[in-house]
Amino acid sequence: MYKALVCCRAGMGSSMLLKIKADQVISENNFPIVTEHGNLDSLAGFTGDLIITMDDLSDELKNKVPYALGIRNILDKKEMKAKMEEFLAARES
Repeated sequence: MYKALVCCRAGMGSSMLLKIKADQVISENNFPIVTEHGNLDSLAGFTGDLIITMDDLSDELKNKVPYALGIRNILDKKEMKAKMEEFLAARES
């Protein structure tokens, strides 16, 4: 099981909506990912495998976290599914 932090800069509305949609995609596809919600400060104590955030923030995090998954459209479940599949494929190879 992989552990993901869903976050944004403030940890308020956009990341909570992103977490809800990400959890739906995970559940619908039986992905071995469990999520928790936070803000950028949550990165300090996070020991998981994956950061799920908005696309612009993922670029900033690329060399600072194990894997940053950036989402352009928070409501686009197809985009989330494709990027989660990429993450899982990279982990399995």
